[in-house]
Amino acid sequence: MSKVLITETVLRDAHQSLAATRMTTEEMLPILEEMDKVGYYSLEAWGGATFDACLRFLNEDPWERLRTIRNHVKNTKLQMLFRGQNILGYRHYADDVVEYFVQKSIANGIDIIRIFDALNDARNLETAIKATIKEGGHVQAAISYTTSPFHTNEGFAQYAKQLEDMGAHSICIKDMSGLLKPYEAYQLVKTLKSTVKIPIQLHTHYTAGLGSMTLLKAIEAGVDAVDTAISPLAMGTSHTPTESIVSTLQGTPYDTGLSLEQLDVVAKHFTTIRERYLASGLIDPKVLKVDVNALRYQVPGGMLSNLISQLKMAGKSDKLDEVLEEVANVRRDAGYPPLVTPTSQIVGTQAVNNVLFAEEGRYSRVTKEFRGLIRGEYGKCPAPVDDAFRQKIIGDEQVIDYRPANKIAPELESLRKRVAPYREQEEDLLSLALFEQVAIKFFEWRKQKKYHLDKNADAANGVHAI
Repeated sequence: MSKVLITETVLRDAHQSLAATRMTTEEMLPILEEMDKVGYYSLEAWGGATFDACLRFLNEDPWERLRTIRNHVKNTKLQMLFRGQNILGYRHYADDVVEYFVQKSIANGIDIIRIFDALNDARNLETAIKATIKEGGHVQAAISYTTSPFHTNEGFAQYAKQLEDMGAHSICIKDMSGLLKPYEAYQLVKTLKSTVKIPIQLHTHYTAGLGSMTLLKAIEAGVDAVDTAISPLAMGTSHTPTESIVSTLQGTPYDTGLSLEQLDVVAKHFTTIRERYLASGLIDPKVLKVDVNALRYQVPGGMLSNLISQLKMAGKSDKLDEVLEEVANVRRDAGYPPLVTPTSQIVGTQAVNNVLFAEEGRYSRVTKEFRGLIRGEYGKCPAPVDDAFRQKIIGDEQVIDYRPANKIAPELESLRKRVAPYREQEEDLLSLALFEQVAIKFFEWRKQKKYHLDKNADAANGVHAI
């Protein structure tokens, strides 16, 4: 038994889960130095959807955000979420892009990279793990947690051992849908602890109302670190409140050693932000509620809102229950992939099609992405896909049974040419690689902003164009 380490998620996953990743760097800035005094193990501050949201919605440079946070956080490790060969995007990228992204992430201030794959296909983590080790970063390899007739604690432990053998420094149980129940968490942590020697961290959401109980049972089983969120942006589709766990463990062998007084300083800052988000509608009260149906359908909060939106656009909102049942069927047919980006969107959209076009027959309209999933473009599905079903979906197309990125040609050189008209820093190449159209729009906005700032500065100094 030893003290439990705390990773604070408020700078990344908490606002991603509750407020569509819309927290700005300006809103974070006043509290960063106080957060640095808390004694957290790490601050999850970057990666996931923050990169996309900075460029697409906030007119912020994500790299500048990372550098700013690093400048104000001197003592606490900074952590990011990384989608393996997908980096922070939605397709597989060439190895040279993955390697360069890792290099620049660590150079700009990241200490720990939590690397996961939606299918738990270790081949999709190889390049990112090697690159992180090469750059001197901490590899936290993640297991995308799910339940199915095919998934077992022994299977997860076998995967964890594979990741340890690949060089991972720690393992994260990534329970993105809040499906992990307390006693199951206890058994899973015990099984992992008896299989690997490296530390185990638990990331779970409060969606189904189990978060605090699940963390506590995992702690009793010997988990080394847990993810929490400061209370104003906790619970609902977010995480267990940091202060609740710290208080629960005080005076026990698991005592975190964190000060509730210092956490209160942090909480007061984010309380103001929460009130602002609620008033503006950025936080919908629905995401603050417990949704036990997450346990029945295994549908993460973001995926559920996506399904509701698709049905509303089709004028078929009354079909939601049918679609949720069909999600389970499609997932079974596809080899039980965990439902996390991008597989959640792929399975969900196909389930919608199967319900809306039921008269034409199930799978009468197959999306390009679902065809790719069955073909192996995203990696190997956890359970074998029935041969007759695969034939029905992809016909005589060749199945990809190798690491998908093996066939992706190097991309950096062509990216250098495409970014040349806009480049102000080397990292711009990587922004363009992940979200080309969004990045170009941002680059053009940045250029205009700089032009107006320079013009205003000249006017203030009495300099006039001739």
